[in-house]
Amino acid sequence: MNSYNTSAASLAALETYPDLAVGSLPLEFVQSREPKLLADTRMPASWPANPSLEWCPPGHGDFYPSLYASGLITRLLDEGFRYLFVANIDNLGAVPDPRLAGWFAASGAPYAAEVTERTEMDRKGGHLAHRISDGRLVLRDTAQVSPGEMDSFVDIVKHPWTHTNNLWLDLQQVVTVLDANQGTLSLPLIINKKTLDPADATSPAVVQLEGAIGAAVEVFDGAQAIGVPRSRFLPVKATADLLVLRSDVYEFTDDALLVGREISPTVRLDPDYYKLIDDFEERFPDGPPSLAQARSLHVTGDFTFGKDIVARGDAVLTTDTPQRIPDGTTI
Repeated sequence: MNSYNTSAASLAALETYPDLAVGSLPLEFVQSREPKLLADTRMPASWPANPSLEWCPPGHGDFYPSLYASGLITRLLDEGFRYLFVANIDNLGAVPDPRLAGWFAASGAPYAAEVTERTEMDRKGGHLAHRISDGRLVLRDTAQVSPGEMDSFVDIVKHPWTHTNNLWLDLQQVVTVLDANQGTLSLPLIINKKTLDPADATSPAVVQLEGAIGAAVEVFDGAQAIGVPRSRFLPVKATADLLVLRSDVYEFTDDALLVGREISPTVRLDPDYYKLIDDFEERFPDGPPSLAQARSLHVTGDFTFGKDIVARGDAVLTTDTPQRIPDGTTI
């Protein structure tokens, strides 16, 4: 599923893989879009300088109605595809697994979510919980947690499993539910607070109304969860994640799967200097440091890394002025 923002670039990239298409099935379907709402009036925002910024995708919860409205779910069933594996594009560990596919088909469940052991790197990620009122599984996400409950939410001992957004769907059962609900699912609403122009902090405050694909776990009778290894959850949501994946903690196998330590080091990079990709690349001109011997790497301040840097144990860097770490340094 692409958005109107990502469709052209994605299809251009996929042109290098001419054998990727399966029969007559399309390589993509495009999700809906909705207006951003001004935070103070809740009216659609106007931005004449760049009207495209007035719109936003409604979150990946739009997967279900968009798959239905596009007609693709019917085409998949007509061509003999009953089970579907879905994952976030930024999860480099999300690959189809025949063992999981076999388990899911045998389970008879309409829907299953993969969960994995939670670490400090994803303590703010969503997790599944049992709703007391009806015993159903529900997805709890950061945007749905009140400030007073946040300490409990991020407690990885109390909530030891993180939701990977790797999902297995029985399309026959999914289309039955969608048919009964006019092609939509009633999912919890997420209110995302942003600025109208993401690159301009002075632009008007807006809210984006979104839904999460994993929240559908509460819609389907008999939905299940299954624990999987951390190797199936390698998300790249921040430059800190990218640094770990580029390091010697991970390597590619002959079949292009990423393998590495079961628990990767915890990396925290100062957002003032490393949050944006261009700033990040500028500070690692010779590539990432070795992290194979590190439990953690915490960087506060502006450091530029030389080549052949090695981090060991719990590595900490702090500075108030720009610094360059010499080649060959062990932290």
